[in-house]
Parts: sequence; C-alpha cells; structure tokens
Amino acid sequence: MKTPRSAGTTVLALGALGVVFGDIGTSPLYALHTAFSMKHNAVSPTPDNVYGIISMVLWTITLIVTCKYVILVTRADNQGQGGILALLALLRDRFHNHRRLGAVVGLLGMCGAALFYGDAVITPAISVLSAVEGLSVVSPNLSTWVVPISAVVLALIFALQPMGTGHMGLAFGPIMLLWFLVLVALGVPQIIAHPEILFSLSPHWAVALILNQPFQAFVLLGAVVLTVTGAEALYADMGHFGARPVRLAWFVVVMPALVIIYLGQGALVISHPDTVGNPMFHLAPPALQIPLLILATMATVIASQAVISGAFSLTRQAIHLNLLPRMLIRHTSRSEAGQIYLPLINLLLFFAVMALVFLFPSSEYLANAYGLAVTGTLVLVSIIFLIYAHFTWNWDWWRSSLFFLFIGVPEVFLLAANTTKILAGGWIPLLIAAILILFMLVWQWGSTQVRTRRRLLEGGLDHFLASLDDLGPHRVPGVAVFPHHNPDTVPLALLKCVADLGMLHSHVIIVRLVQRNLPSIPETQRVSVDLLGSASDGIVYVEIQLGYADEQDIPGNLRLALKQSEELDVDLDQATYFLSALTLRPARPHSLRGWRQGLFLSMDRNQATRTETFRLPPARTVVLGTELRI
Repeated sequence: MKTPRSAGTTVLALGALGVVFGDIGTSPLYALHTAFSMKHNAVSPTPDNVYGIISMVLWTITLIVTCKYVILVTRADNQGQGGILALLALLRDRFHNHRRLGAVVGLLGMCGAALFYGDAVITPAISVLSAVEGLSVVSPNLSTWVVPISAVVLALIFALQPMGTGHMGLAFGPIMLLWFLVLVALGVPQIIAHPEILFSLSPHWAVALILNQPFQAFVLLGAVVLTVTGAEALYADMGHFGARPVRLAWFVVVMPALVIIYLGQGALVISHPDTVGNPMFHLAPPALQIPLLILATMATVIASQAVISGAFSLTRQAIHLNLLPRMLIRHTSRSEAGQIYLPLINLLLFFAVMALVFLFPSSEYLANAYGLAVTGTLVLVSIIFLIYAHFTWNWDWWRSSLFFLFIGVPEVFLLAANTTKILAGGWIPLLIAAILILFMLVWQWGSTQVRTRRRLLEGGLDHFLASLDDLGPHRVPGVAVFPHHNPDTVPLALLKCVADLGMLHSHVIIVRLVQRNLPSIPETQRVSVDLLGSASDGIVYVEIQLGYADEQDIPGNLRLALKQSEELDVDLDQATYFLSALTLRPARPHSLRGWRQGLFLSMDRNQATRTETFRLPPARTVVLGTELRI
C-alpha cells in the first residue's frame, strides 16, 4: 500500500490545496470589505487609498506567508511534523538543563496553542457567515436568512465529524483547485479593465498610506491581517503532505490566485466604490452569483474542516505533552493515523461556534475577534522560531535582526492594531486562550503533585523484587499486565495484588509508555524487554516508546514485543490488565486557596478512562484503587 510520502508531489500538492490552504484561500470573502468598513475607522475608497491598502495586503502575504512560513518556518519540522507544539517539542530536550528558558518557551508554546483554539472557534463562524452573506448581494430581502442558513451549515459540519475526513477529503483538493481558478477568473477581467491597479504591487504605496494617514493605516492593519489567516495551519498541517508539496501548491496555485483576486477586488472598488460592502460577490455577473455562493460555501466548509481537524491534532499533541488530561480519541481511518476524532473537542467547538454566530451575526463583527487570535499566534511562533533558529541553526545576530526587522516588526504592529479591538470582540480569543492556559497550568501543577505523592506510595521496584519471596504471594496461572509510568517504582495495582490479595500471576508484565518528542517511533525501535535480573520470578518489564502521533495501544504494542523478543512467550489473548487507580481528594477541601485542587480534581474525574486510551479489552481489565490527597 502506498504511503502519502510515496505518492507524487503533484498529487500531494493537490491534497494540500484542500486541507492546508482552505482557510487562507477563503480570506478574500471578507478581508477587503472589512478593511473598507467605516465601522473600523478605515479610509475612503479613493484610488490612492485603494493602492495603499492592496499594497499592504500583498506585501503582508509576501513577508508573513511566503518568506516566514513557506520558506523558513516549514524547515523547522519535527520529523516532518509542524505546528507550534511540534516546535515546542523540538526545544524541550534542548533546554533540559536550562529550566528557566525551557519554562519560558513552554509558556509561549501554551499561549500559542491556546490562541489556535480561539482561531479554531472563530474560523468556522466567520468563514461560513462570509460565504452565506452573498445572499444579500443576490437579494437584500434574503439577508435575514444568513444566520439561520449559516447555523444549519455549521451544525452539519460538526455532525459529520464522527465520519472522518477520509471520504470527504478526496473531493477537497479538486474543489479548492476550482475555487482558486474561479478567483483568477474573477480577478483577471478587472485587472485588464483597470491595469492601473498594478501600481499596488509596489510597496511604496503602502509606505505612502502609512506616512500620509498613520492613524487610519494603523487601524487598517487590523483588517489586513485577515488576509493571512490560515498561515499557522500551513505549518501545522505540513506533516500530512510534506514541505515540498505545500510549497509547490503555494507558489503555483495559491499565491498567484490570491494576488489576482485582491488586485481584482481593488480595481472593482476603484471603478465602483459602491461595491465596497462586498467586493467579492460583486465581481461575479448576476447570473453567476448563486453558483459562486454555492462554491464559496463549499470552500468555507473545507476551511472549517481544516481548522477543526487541526484542533483535534493539536489536542492530541497537547495530551501527549501532558498539557491536557486524557480524552477519548477515535481513529476514523485504518490507513491514516492523522485522521482522528475527539468527541469532547468537537462538542465544545460546536457550542462555541454556534454562540459566536448568534452573538456576532456578521463576518464584519467577527473580524474584530479574529485578528487578535491570528496575530497573537503569528508573534508567538516567530519568537519560538527565533529561539529555535539561534540554538539549532546557529543563526547569528544579523540573520535574527533581518528576521525581526522584516517579519517580527510588521507582526508586532499587526498585533498592536488588533489590540484596539479588544472591547469590540477581541476579548473572545483572549478569553478562550486564558481559560485554556489556566487549564494547562493547573493540569501540569496537579500532575506534578500526584507524581510526587504517588512515588512515595509505590516504593522502589528493586526492593519489591528482592522481598517478593518473603511476601510469599500465591502464584496463580495466567498473564497479568500492569501499565505503569515509572521504571523505578512498583505499580500500585501490583502492590495491591501481593499485599492485600496475597496472589500473583505466573506471568507478570510491567508496561511503561515513554512519550518521546518525536511524531512517531518506528515499530522496530519501539519496544524493549527486560527480565529485571531474574527469569525465574516470571516478571518482565516492557518499555514502549511512542511519538506524540502514535497510538497508545498497549495490546497492539505488546504484540510487537512478542515478535521481537524470545524472552516474552505468553498468550496475550488471555491476559488480564490491571490498572492502578488513584481516588484523589483535596487536602484542604474548604480552603479558598484550594481552587487549584478543585479544578485539577474536576479535570481528573472527567478525563477519558485509561481502558479506552490504552485500547484495553474491558472484559479483561481490572481496576484497583488507592486514595491520595493533594
């Protein structure tokens, strides 16, 4: 069976059009009309102002998407995987001996990931709304149907998530290719009719607008950033296709189409200023506006799907990096490990997106909230990337200075411009990010507390093995598997069996899952078996190394160990799995200072069971518990 890597670059580039570029490809639906909206204190659509705005748009795309992401950041991959958490994973090992710097980078990574969730909430809402708003161009009387139709489309998107993107994904690439071709077809006639719009290709028009109208230009940056939404998705989804196909799709299809459509919209606004309210749909002849509306809705569905899938992938990475508690993860494809579905995340995103649609019933309103999530992520990725480039690529001061001057400074201004919209909706991604950061910090704190106290309860493994004969447990036939996190201590369930039940199976396997800062570990390098110094006691230690994209499938990985180790000769089909369960209690239940304990305990109680996470057979899984106060 062919893997994605073995497929042709062109085919992969077509797939990248459907998954990677759906978000940025639908930005022309709302970006320019937001820039000219008087509610954003924008400038009037005079020719000079249009040249300046289009120039700002094109050079923002060039610097941030092309130079930063496509050329530079995509080179900072973790075994082919991208995204801010993949970048964080690369730096974790490097800063093992630099705790303070590692903590700072970790916090920045948390903030970037949290802002991405804000993006994942806003993108489906603003994308679908902006497409359905084309109804008001077809007929103003249909404007009252925009929100209900958008809600139905969004509900359908989330309802289909359990099916996975396997079958739908086959059509995503061709649909987005058609979308980009339509963008070209809409933009070229306007450029031919008004070739003076090509003046916008010169950056001096952007500079002139900034110098002549500094306040208006500063405010405009809050709308200009909407043209680069999806840039982080380009990096995060890189692992599905590889950097080369992503670059090919960008330079051959996406970037030319975006340049043409923004030039075309600018030309239309100059010749017909009354179209500034929705230049995208006014580009199409009246007879083609309904087909364009349908295609735009399909494109925004794809854009929404891409960011929802990104949220699923990001959550799995966060769980494996111990930033979030366990959640139920379902694989929707037997051949593609990246196609996953998280019911809880899907449900939370659905309610959050629907709330936005009804609270902010137009793409113009949502643009206020959108920009802050995007620019915050852009700046954080740049900071972490600069740290990575300095320590890994040995960038000297002049390379870092050039990056900061031409990319960092513009991004900081984009972020600053969007801070003016905090009260007008920008607080939404900040609130989402703050809540998620709080959850991540509390989970890390609580996990550390539990590990410290649990270690005291478990005791040393070497001492346990040495005293096993003195304990004299009754050996019963069968295979017992004890998943455990620490190689130096005894599983609590094993202690319970010996000390409280006075029994021990004839074959005992202690399994430890080791999370590596890599996307995946090859099967031939994944498992190792240790007899723990004695073959007569029947106790075997198995270590399973997993990447953050690998399945935490204990039975499946134990079968790999059976194939690779002669010492492990047992029948796993008859094995019983013993889980060590901790019933956590607050040490100070009535203390006002115990809010962290309360939040952590709530998260712990509601996390997915290890039976599901480890793919254990429920009928042969036993849970033995111990109470622990934190």
